[in-house]
Amino acid sequence: MAAKIYHQLCETMKTRGGMYPGMDIPEFYELAEALFSPEEAAVSIGLPRGFHTAGEIAKAMEKDVEWVAPLLEAMADKGLCFSIKKGETPVYAGPPFVPGIFEYQFMRGTTTERDRTLARLIQKYKTAVDAARKPLKNVFPAMRVIAVNRTIKAENRIHTYDQVKHYIETYDPLAVSTCYCRHQAKLVDEASHCGKPDDVCLQFGTGAAFVIERGMGRSISKAEALEILDRAENAGLVHCTNNRQEIDFLCNCCSCHCVILKSAKAQPKPGLAVNSGFHPIFNTDLCESCENCKERCPMSAIWMNESNYPTVDLEQCIGCGLCATGCPNEAIMMEARMGIPQPPANNKELKKAIQDSLRVA
Repeated sequence: MAAKIYHQLCETMKTRGGMYPGMDIPEFYELAEALFSPEEAAVSIGLPRGFHTAGEIAKAMEKDVEWVAPLLEAMADKGLCFSIKKGETPVYAGPPFVPGIFEYQFMRGTTTERDRTLARLIQKYKTAVDAARKPLKNVFPAMRVIAVNRTIKAENRIHTYDQVKHYIETYDPLAVSTCYCRHQAKLVDEASHCGKPDDVCLQFGTGAAFVIERGMGRSISKAEALEILDRAENAGLVHCTNNRQEIDFLCNCCSCHCVILKSAKAQPKPGLAVNSGFHPIFNTDLCESCENCKERCPMSAIWMNESNYPTVDLEQCIGCGLCATGCPNEAIMMEARMGIPQPPANNKELKKAIQDSLRVA
């Protein structure tokens, strides 16, 4: 009976999509049994699309709400389902593995034996999925980079969806949590950590409310959020989020551990897989050939030409702006890049853009 439940869960996780959907391989079942009890797996399978109350979910499952409601609450605490409140009533939804369940396991930054076990099993599953599926194609990107705003040329028109500060000023509440990617790597192998700061991943609005309520992150002020952005940029981290105008999180990513940048680097043209819509331009009159820009580039997109000045490969460049913020002479600015489509307005339009590009690919 338990084996059947986990097989059904695998089919459910396939339908939820994401970067690592359900796959019928042994590594899935080993991980699923560590994440979900059979009862929790049954509830996850029974979650209808969208947000629903415990009563509505119980009715869809033909179960008593007294049985379903406590399980939903326990699952939300474990990051196995998403929960927000409509008025005073909690409603629940089933997230994919990524972005979703995998991140929620490590956002608290704890180091329990369960954490270590899950970190190992998640890494094992992701490795198996990567090996089993066909190489990823350059389709409409699901994620994007937000360029460092203070380095963008003044004459460029900057949309609100390009500005991190806009989201900080607009959304309430705001939260910060531990970087899932770097913390998972540390749990698997302490020596693998790159030394970049971990407490820099931001959530906005309903995403923030969820992680605050469930103890996965803490509430922060707008001033602290801006300080976190500065700290992330100084450390050479890249602002990454959903490729849509409405966002609910902002990861500050390293290219050695973070799934968004690692997935982009695996593409033949990373600069098309994830991008900010900007690219660097170099003022050779100000440049002293210090090579800071080359060293800070997370995608190895910059090299020094025969005149010992920096040159950028736009097929590799993601437009993050870290080269510009690291230039001691302000010899680099970010300019609007042609051919990068603007982010879709919302998640529905993003899904449609991805599906349309898959039909063409």
